Amino acid sequence: MRTTVTIDDDLYQTGLDLADPGMDKADLFREAMTVFVRVQSAKRLAALGGKAPQMKAIPRTKK
Repeated sequence: MRTTVTIDDDLYQTGLDLADPGMDKADLFREAMTVFVRVQSAKRLAALGGKAPQMKAIPRTKK
């Protein structure tokens, strides 16, 4: 998918400065989107905590 986005210049430059030296600009944006999705998914999962009272207990094992 191709899209055009408007990003704050300073924020984008900071991202480039912090990225690995060989990281492509598209890879930087892809990584930012991946992290955003991961964080938002974790927040939604945490918000569900304790919302399935009729669910069977899940056996847990220690390794």
